[in-house]
Amino acid sequence: MNSNKFKEIVKHNYGEIARQSGGCCGVGCGSDRDNISFSEDYGKLEGYLADADLGLGCGLPTETAGIEKGHTVLDLGSGAGNDIFVARAEAGPDGRLIGLDMVSDMVDKARGNAAGLGYDNVEFILGEIEEIPLPDAEVDVVVSNCVLNLVPNKAKAFGEIHRVIKPGGHFSISDIVLEGELPQALAEAAIAYVGCVAGAQQKDTYLKTIEEAGFREIEVLKSREIKLPESLLESILGKEEARQFLDGGARVLSITVRGVK
Repeated sequence: MNSNKFKEIVKHNYGEIARQSGGCCGVGCGSDRDNISFSEDYGKLEGYLADADLGLGCGLPTETAGIEKGHTVLDLGSGAGNDIFVARAEAGPDGRLIGLDMVSDMVDKARGNAAGLGYDNVEFILGEIEEIPLPDAEVDVVVSNCVLNLVPNKAKAFGEIHRVIKPGGHFSISDIVLEGELPQALAEAAIAYVGCVAGAQQKDTYLKTIEEAGFREIEVLKSREIKLPESLLESILGKEEARQFLDGGARVLSITVRGVK
């Protein structure tokens, strides 16, 4: 599938999620088989807004982002604003919080949430991570939650992240990566059934992409395995191949990575 077609599918699916105010990974967004959530609990974090939490993340990148008062923070794939509002609690009223999303319905939803909170230092803009519409060296910290795996050209995306971060600034990104190869049938069904796995790179390749973009002090701060439901695997692969996959050592991982410019 070419990158433009992939992006159109992502825009359509996440636009539907924004309009329905519910989260899932995959096209179905309704059946038990298709409704897979990788998200973690935000409820304990200051600044959390339940209306902005669509359950689309796979980590808590703001926990390890080292956001300080007055920082300019950019959230890539900001959705309804969940991570931006948590980041705003750390950056304070003197900070600048920017959310970027390529889905217009998500941007509209986030702007509505921000208006309801009365924040004047939060903005949400429409755009793509491969071409971030910001000047060079504009932000102190970049965060992102389960979004880079959905970007076709990750090398270009991390190059853009490096470009917009100030010298000495850093990123904290939660994302989905792979260890070992997915069966071909599962990879081909990724768009339809496990959308958050679609586009995920091998872990080593992902970290190498970050390094080649120019970042240093790259560190995986958190890692946990995502267990795909056996019933889902059997429906795609059949019982025998599903069992082979489960016993074969290939893993889907949620990782949180930090890197410094």
